[in-house]
Amino acid sequence: MFRNYLLTAWKVFMRRKLFTLINLLCIVLTLVVLMVIASLLETAFRPSGVEGRSERFLQVFMMRMDSPKGDARSTSPLGFKLIDKYLKPMPGVERVAAVTMPQPVSVYQGDAVSELQMRRADADYWKILDFRLLAGRLPTSADDAAARHVAVLNATTARRLFPGTPQVAVGQRIDVGGQSFEVIGVVGDAMHLNAYADIWAPISTYASSDYRSQLTGPFIALILAHSAADLPRIQREVQAIASGVPPDDPKQWKTIRFWADSKLDLFARMTIGGNEDTDSGAAKLVSIIVVAMLLFMLLPALNLVNLNTGRILERRAEIGVRKAFGATSAQLAVQLVVENVLLCLCGGLLALGATVLVLAWLESADLIPYLEVNLNLAVFGWGMLIATVFGLVSGVLPAWKMSRLDPVHALKGAT
Repeated sequence: MFRNYLLTAWKVFMRRKLFTLINLLCIVLTLVVLMVIASLLETAFRPSGVEGRSERFLQVFMMRMDSPKGDARSTSPLGFKLIDKYLKPMPGVERVAAVTMPQPVSVYQGDAVSELQMRRADADYWKILDFRLLAGRLPTSADDAAARHVAVLNATTARRLFPGTPQVAVGQRIDVGGQSFEVIGVVGDAMHLNAYADIWAPISTYASSDYRSQLTGPFIALILAHSAADLPRIQREVQAIASGVPPDDPKQWKTIRFWADSKLDLFARMTIGGNEDTDSGAAKLVSIIVVAMLLFMLLPALNLVNLNTGRILERRAEIGVRKAFGATSAQLAVQLVVENVLLCLCGGLLALGATVLVLAWLESADLIPYLEVNLNLAVFGWGMLIATVFGLVSGVLPAWKMSRLDPVHALKGAT
């Protein structure tokens, strides 16, 4: 039976090639947009590579301080003191890292000046993130303890400053804002939230040690759990720690609050949730994304419904003959839906190829620095699922309508 459905569908597609091509173009364009967005979202929320452990680590990005009367509020990244004194001693975690936000710096080479992004990080940072080491070595706790002026470059920066292989940059010296650093390692480029930078150096290379006594500053904390199951417990413990941190100036500030967030929670908090509640708004954000994708699918689906209705109207005589010979409405409806789903699946396969080309263009165009995004089995599966849903949505209504035609009316060309 299914083989007959396939043969009939193929003959129908080939009978009206232009119509089939228009249908395919509509499907492909829609699915390419959806799959490109899905690939970018997966790269952001479930990254692999350098942030491959993101399923079991949390980020503490911002802290909020409220005045005693509640009429003033301050929101800022964390200071080193808060991380070192309150978060690093936290029990039941594998490790806690302190790292600064990317900060613009000027790198001098003779008369040439390069404007780059620099982070300062402790040794735990390099153990939580999984950078791909191309040459040299990574900073250690001994480098941080001794305040050694050593630096790590990403591959693009290494080629820019010292043309050649990554090994060429190792051992060279660079002048960063008046400080001299020895390049000890080169790592692969990374654009992920916690890994994006051009240069890394130990925290202790700051020109002043004032950062050690500050509750606020340019730092974020990364907390690595032993397993993903520990994350809810750690989030509760971080909230408890926040409630016990005394402000530096109790007369100006009364309470301090901060949260440990997953990648999705953090993005939701920064976009729609804010720093007001424990709930980051992640569920709401996912709902908005799903609804937006469904609405985006709705318009082309409605267009396909009209196109499919026109195509099926041309087959009234065929439907009448098949019903006269005993075909049931259910069998005809299944045949028409299968045809549409097959067409959408073909469009899905073409869209996957087109998506690969679009993603390759996004990487080469450098619209997002150091972007690396690929289609994987999960995105491929979602693409096929979207194609199937697309076919069902746009095929059920005309199939149901035409399968209920009276055979006599159908043979006469009436609807």
